Amino acid sequence: MTFPGDHLDTAEELHLRSLTAAEADGDERAVEAALRPRSLDEVIGQVRVREQLGLVLEAARRRGRAPDHVLLSGPPGLGKTTLAMIIAAEMTTPLRLTSGPAITHAGDLAAILSGMNEGDVLFVDEIHRMSRPAEEMLYMAMEDFRVDVVIGKGPGATAIPLEIPPFTLVGATTRAGLLPGPLRDRFGFTAHLEFYEPADLDLIVQRSARLLEIEVLDEGTEEIARRSRGTPRIANRLLRRVRDFAQVRADGIVTVDVAHAALDLYEVDASGLDRLDRAVLDVLCRRFGGGPVGVSTLAVAVGEERETVEEVAEPFLVREGLLARTPRGRVATPAAWQHLGLAVPPGAGFGEAPLFED
Repeated sequence: MTFPGDHLDTAEELHLRSLTAAEADGDERAVEAALRPRSLDEVIGQVRVREQLGLVLEAARRRGRAPDHVLLSGPPGLGKTTLAMIIAAEMTTPLRLTSGPAITHAGDLAAILSGMNEGDVLFVDEIHRMSRPAEEMLYMAMEDFRVDVVIGKGPGATAIPLEIPPFTLVGATTRAGLLPGPLRDRFGFTAHLEFYEPADLDLIVQRSARLLEIEVLDEGTEEIARRSRGTPRIANRLLRRVRDFAQVRADGIVTVDVAHAALDLYEVDASGLDRLDRAVLDVLCRRFGGGPVGVSTLAVAVGEERETVEEVAEPFLVREGLLARTPRGRVATPAAWQHLGLAVPPGAGFGEAPLFED
C-alpha cells in the first residue's frame, strides 16, 4: 500500500493497472478498509503468525506496557497493513500511519515521533525505503525512546535530546533483505507472511461476499480463490469484477460458470496468469526457444519496461515453476511449455538453448 506523499516509480504505476497486481490504488483502499478483519480472531489463514502475534500482544497487556516493535515482511497484498491496524485495535491505542518513501529527511521522522503519545502504534509501510539519516535516527528512537534534534549547521550546530514516550513501531516491507542489520535487529518480533492456500482464500472470498452483499455459490468462490495467486487482495478484486459481470450479463448470482466466464473475459486463466504473464511465456517459448534470454530482451519482445517484467510478472511465474532465473538468463521450464499447450523440447528448463543476450 502507498500513502499520501509517496512517489510511485514506473514499474509500480504499471503494476497498479493490472487486475492481478497485488498493489492497491487509492479507490481500492477504501473498499479494502471495509473488508479488513478487525481482530486477530477474524483473520483467516496465517495461523502461525496469528498465534505468535497474539502471545506478544497478550503478554504486553498483562504487563501494562507497549508491545515490542514488530516487523512484518512478505509480498504485497497478504495483510501487513491489516495486522498493523489489528495490533493497535487489540491494544486499544491510536494508530499513526506513514510510509518509508514519505520520510525523506530525519526531520520528517522527528516531527512524527514528537507527536507520539505513550502506547501509540506507528506503522511505517515499505520501511526499507526510508532515507539513511531517518533510519539512523530511528535506531535510537526504537531502543532508547529518544532522538537528538540538530539545530543549526556547521560548528554552531547543537543537538537537543527529545524524549519520546514508549511506543510500538510496526514496520512492513516487501524486501526484508534490503533492511540494514541494525534496524532489523531492533525489532522484538519478526513475522513473515506466506501466500495463502486456496482453501483459506475461499473462506476470505465468502466473507467478503457477505460483507458486500453478493449472492455467490460455493463453486463460484472456489473458482475465484483458485485464480487469486494466493493473495487476498487479488481475491477481493476478482470478486468485485465477477460481481460486475454477474449483475450485467447474468442474473446477479455468482456461480462457477459466471465466475469462469468473467475471469476469462478479464484474461485471468485457470492458474491465475494474466495477459502479461502469458505474453512473457509465449515469447520465451515460441520466439526464443525456451531461452536462456536476457530480461531486457524479453521486456522489449512483450512491449513492456524491464522493471515491469522483473517485478510484476517474474515473481509469480517463478513461484509457479513456469520460469527459472539462471546466470545466463530466463529459461522456460517444462511446465511453461505444457501450460501453453506446446510440446516440451528435449532439455527444456536446463538452459541448453542458445543464449539471447540483452
